[in-house]
Amino acid sequence: MKVILKQDVKGTGKAGDLVNVADGYAQNFLIKRGLAVEANAQNINEKNAKDAAKQHRADVELQSAKDMAAKLEGKTARVSAKAGANGKLFGSVTPKEVSAALKQQYQADVDKRKIVLAQDIKGYGVFSAEIKLHTGVSAKISVEVVEA
Repeated sequence: MKVILKQDVKGTGKAGDLVNVADGYAQNFLIKRGLAVEANAQNINEKNAKDAAKQHRADVELQSAKDMAAKLEGKTARVSAKAGANGKLFGSVTPKEVSAALKQQYQADVDKRKIVLAQDIKGYGVFSAEIKLHTGVSAKISVEVVEA
């Protein structure tokens, strides 16, 4: 019997998979426990519509990541920080501060977890960073630390 899994079932498949299983297993275990539905025409059409919508969302997300990468590639985020007499910063510049600078200077809302600093920023100067926006989509930026 063909069924569409609603949840991951160990040894059978992942949620959304169309699998062929024994009739008894399908009727007495999978369907009875709500882990699967019978693969009739209506359920298959619903599954295909969900898959198409999911693919469309993924395509839109990828395109938006590519647009953001093109917008930010090669840009410089200017961050103000205070330092001691020897030029060493009090603390360090974090991805959170870089994200705030990008938002302020370029109106680019980038999650701090997507910013990867090449090294710890503990002084004034220009440093490199990478923004990993999506799988295979990233932008290289510069972070300029100036005196506050």
